[in-house]
Amino acid sequence: MNEEDLKLLRQITKETVAETLDIEVWDAIFELVNAVEAGIASFKRRLAVEKGVTAPSWDPDKIKWEQADGKNGPYERSEDVDNPEFKALLKDLARHGGRLTRNGWFYWTFKNGSTVGRKKRG
Repeated sequence: MNEEDLKLLRQITKETVAETLDIEVWDAIFELVNAVEAGIASFKRRLAVEKGVTAPSWDPDKIKWEQADGKNGPYERSEDVDNPEFKALLKDLARHGGRLTRNGWFYWTFKNGSTVGRKKRG
């Protein structure tokens, strides 16, 4: 083998090892991230059980929302007080001090206590 063949052999070996490590490392990182996510979800469930907290039982799509404009721009508001979903939302807001964020929406209770506003979080 001459010097040129050795250089070529080294380059091929280096590339093969790099490709193998790259594939194996990313697969391992992907598995690690999945395991961490599963662990976090499990921990949250166990913590909720310990604290006696249950998942919110209200569905915002079942609440009647009206478009409105405020000093900070457009938002949606609801006074759907006869709707059980709205009542559950009000209770959830009360447990969170009148403000909460869920699924990319920020919800708040107005001072009258029977009107709720919501605005998409950017």
